Order: sequence, then structure tokens, then C-alpha cells
Amino acid sequence: MAKKDYYSIRTGKHPEGKKYSFDILRRLLRDIYSDLKREGYFDEYFGFRCVDEGFVPGILGPDIEAKVFRALKKEGLYPFYEKFLSYTEEDTFDVLEFLFDNVSKPLKGVAHDWGNCGMHWNEFAKKEGEIAFINTVNEVLKDYSDGFQLSEYGEIFILSEEGLKDIFIAKVKTDDPENIDNKIQAAIKRFRYHRSSIDERKNAVRELFDVLEYLKSKTKNVLNKKDESDLFNIANNFGIRHHNASQKTDYDELVWLSWMFYFCLATIYAYINLSKYTKV
Repeated sequence: MAKKDYYSIRTGKHPEGKKYSFDILRRLLRDIYSDLKREGYFDEYFGFRCVDEGFVPGILGPDIEAKVFRALKKEGLYPFYEKFLSYTEEDTFDVLEFLFDNVSKPLKGVAHDWGNCGMHWNEFAKKEGEIAFINTVNEVLKDYSDGFQLSEYGEIFILSEEGLKDIFIAKVKTDDPENIDNKIQAAIKRFRYHRSSIDERKNAVRELFDVLEYLKSKTKNVLNKKDESDLFNIANNFGIRHHNASQKTDYDELVWLSWMFYFCLATIYAYINLSKYTKV
């Protein structure tokens, strides 16, 4: 179902804008799960019921509750539809990631008309199911709280700040993935992970400054000396990379860590694009 913004949201007259509470989020996600289940997107892994054969297990086998517990280490999450409205935020995101791992698009099957039993699917496409799940879920997640999204790898991340989305999807590759590319992606993942703490975000910023220092040691004349000095003064004097009594620690960490992260990431991309490390 194509989603569009209706009149009050388009014109800015909706009292809540496009944001909604966690209670609403759970209801919407339960509805999405119900729709996809009815369409057969979970039949391959969770199985289905037949008026003649009873429950027909899928890849997860007959005891799905046990499989959910083994994966998420939590009791009382299954059956999903019945339990969804009692989930915490952490439960909800855990279940979404689990559903991503066990979704597939039904392609071919046999219609069982007796007793209005429905389709018995026997051919599925895993990747197509994941894409459909991501697209549908993200339409809801982006308008909850500060905004979240399910990544192509099935992990919940916070959305980037307004106007900064492109910096996360920029495809910049070098000829030194071990010291540059992999470390950049690890820092981005650490910073964006929905459970990331202040310390984890600080570590992400620290990792980016380490990459920047590595690039600085390998390149020349990308930034002038004053710009380089100012940049590393930020890292060294605001309690990011080293710890000493003279550091400034009385700043709003959420605001400043976000600013430092985006600024440092953008500077790294500038270094890469202006240096010999750019890989054609």
C-alpha cells in the first residue's frame, strides 16, 4: 500500500505532526506483522495451519517459542500477535530483527479450497521478503520518536539528523580497507546502533579520530596546519581521546558528540577524496 502524507500533515496543521507514541508504534507494527503473515511471508520459517493436516512446521520446526528464546534470550515474546502490545521498546526492536531473519516472499504454491484453507506456499525468495519487510517497517519506524530504521542487514539504527542522511550511505573506498574503510564502517555502526550509550558514541568518535590521524600521517597538504591543529584540539581537549585534568567535560555530550561525529566523518571523506587513497 503506497503511503502518502494527507492534508493536515502536508500543510503542517496536524497537532502531532508525523510523530507518534510507543503505544501507537506497537499497534502499527503488529498490524504490519499480521498483514505479512496473512500473505504468507512467514510461512517458510514459521509454518502454517491446514484444515486437513493441522500445523505444518516450517524451517524453525514445531517449537517456535523455544527458537525465539534461543535467539533473543527472553521469555514471553511468542506468539507475536498476541504479545506485541505488551512489549517494551527493546522487545519490539528485538522481535523486528528476529522477524527480518525469518521472512521470505512467497512465490509459488497450491490453493487449498477445502474449508477456505487458503494458499500452501512451497517456493520462496528470501531477499525479496527482506526488502518488502524493510520497506514496510521503515515507513513506521521513521516517524516514531526521533526516528529509527531497519538496515539492509536487519539491524535497528537511529536515523541520521535532518539533512545528513547521505553521509551514512556515501560509498567511499580506499586501497587500505583494514586501516580506513572497515574502521569507518565500524564507527558508523557503533554510533547509529539504537542501544548505543554515551560511552559507545564517544568510542565511535574516538575511532574516527584514529582514522583521521592515520590519514594525516600518510598524506600531506590536504588540510593546512592550523585546520589540522584545531581539529585535533577538539578531540584531545574535550574528553574524547585522552584523559587529563585540563580537559573540558562540562558540555552537552549528546549534542557535541553528534557534531564531532559528523564533522570528523565529513573531514575523513575530504581527506580520502583529496589524497592518493581514493580508489578508482
